[in-house]
Amino acid sequence: MSYSRDALISLLQRHDIGPTHQRLEIAQVLFSRGEHLAAEQILALVNEHRAETSKATVYNTLNLFRDRGLIREVIVDPKRVFYDPNTQPHHHLYNVDSGEITDIPADDLVVSGLPELPPDMVTTGVDIIVRMRARQP
Repeated sequence: MSYSRDALISLLQRHDIGPTHQRLEIAQVLFSRGEHLAAEQILALVNEHRAETSKATVYNTLNLFRDRGLIREVIVDPKRVFYDPNTQPHHHLYNVDSGEITDIPADDLVVSGLPELPPDMVTTGVDIIVRMRARQP
């Protein structure tokens, strides 16, 4: 799905993000593909035709998008972080062999047995990552 420049500008502005050229390029990669992408993949896709965006800019922009609720961070292990443009409640299947992440609709899982929270706290979400790999012979 492709987003027009005006649609991306509007999306960023709704999240109180100034629509700079580089932020628009990063948003285009994230939202047009609708995939879970690592920062390095985003950097490569943004700079595919002409290298003009730095690694630091990509990371800073991803952190800004995350902090403003535009994307979710999916940490599959301490060395692998993906960015997810789907901010609706859902969970993930992670194939440790291929690195592929697939969404699991939130309604497909039932979570029970959560600990009781302190009286002044509320649950804001539950993230489940089911890690899988090919069965060994």
